[in-house]
Amino acid sequence: MKCLALLCLLVFATSAHAAGPEQRYLDLRDRYIAKLSKAKENDETYKQHDAALKELTDVLRGLVGPVAIKGLPADGKTNADTLFKGDSGFGHLDGLGFASEGDKMQAVATTTGLLKHWLREHREDGMPQEIGAAFKSDRFYYQAIQDSAFAKYAELPITKPAGTSAAVAVLGVRGNGDLKGPPHEIDVVAIQGDKVFFLAASDAVKTGEIPACEKVWKQMMAKPIDKKDPRGDITREDNAMDAYTKCFAKEAPSQSWFAAAVKKAQSQLELLPLR
Repeated sequence: MKCLALLCLLVFATSAHAAGPEQRYLDLRDRYIAKLSKAKENDETYKQHDAALKELTDVLRGLVGPVAIKGLPADGKTNADTLFKGDSGFGHLDGLGFASEGDKMQAVATTTGLLKHWLREHREDGMPQEIGAAFKSDRFYYQAIQDSAFAKYAELPITKPAGTSAAVAVLGVRGNGDLKGPPHEIDVVAIQGDKVFFLAASDAVKTGEIPACEKVWKQMMAKPIDKKDPRGDITREDNAMDAYTKCFAKEAPSQSWFAAAVKKAQSQLELLPLR
């Protein structure tokens, strides 16, 4: 009987741990997604949607705790744009979102538990499952915020702040159209304890084209289209973009603007509550 009682206690403790605050948030989020995604879209449904986002915001504030990011509003709200599955912008990184006027600067504060769950949810989208690899992938910066693609052009060698287990900065271009051009957005992400902070700043730095990489682009785009590929023209451009950004990452450290980009990334990291 004592063994049975001990086993029951262990099962109860395991269940209680599994149904912790993060899991309760995820369960609540998923219930709203299931309910709203099946509902007919009308004024009443939109009211329910807004109420759901507000409730999720309240839960996230309890999970993440107070967050003070220099230059951004003190009160964050859920980073989710929509709970209607299939909508453009669905599936952003779970956490508290913060934004300046005009979205020139955007941030997300979350937990490592929610981050890991989110990475698993995006496995089929090509998202790396290891956190360090995800932070170096353009997939992370594309899917975490906004409803626009992101092309990573280079990593910026920042100094990791004391007390952080990870800190990464990338230089890139975000948009819904052509992503080829001088990169100007700097995104930084850092982990301190069980908290994760992500900060994206558009128009953060002025860069320029790199002639050697322009040559690579032209050479790739001059290749004939594979007529057996129904997306031949798109495949060629994707391959050209991949070769171009790889060249850019290699050549960027030798450019006159690179030091300023690194300095800007470091100062951007200092806006986060990492001390």
